[in-house]
Amino acid sequence: MRRLIERSFLISLAVWSLLPAGCRRQAKAPVEATEEEPPALASTVHVADPRTFAQLLKGFHGLEQNAWRWTAGKFSVVLRPPGLAAQKGATLQVKLTVPDPVIQKLKAVTLTATVGNVALPPERYTQTGEYVFTREVPASALSGSAVTVDFSLDKSLPPGGTDRRELGIIVTMIGLEPK
Repeated sequence: MRRLIERSFLISLAVWSLLPAGCRRQAKAPVEATEEEPPALASTVHVADPRTFAQLLKGFHGLEQNAWRWTAGKFSVVLRPPGLAAQKGATLQVKLTVPDPVIQKLKAVTLTATVGNVALPPERYTQTGEYVFTREVPASALSGSAVTVDFSLDKSLPPGGTDRRELGIIVTMIGLEPK
């Protein structure tokens, strides 16, 4: 009988000694893989800004002098329409330069833009210089949370010599401004 009491005591002691240890443990929260929230789209893209680099969809060459990029003959960007653009429309602005080699070799280039499925009036450049391409964009083209703007030049410089890139114009900024 004494053995039975000792055995019961030891078992009780063992169970009792485990209880505080179990109570001290903290359950670990399950670790789940999470995706970071992608950065919000900007209404204006400065081509040198690394925060909006992903909005340059195609046709942009590497950053030069920490300020600008050459484009190809066709290039695209995605922009966030500004507030109330779906009701009032917006203004598309592109700060660009038509470089001297483009005018010397091609004599003139015409830039066209399409916002969504809406073609905007083209502009022809016959002289070297800095320009702001400005076009009114109707509200019907700006109904979503993002809009793709496709640009096209009627002519561009083909790859050649030491530069293996197709060269169009130089761009520093593309944006949609509220009306």
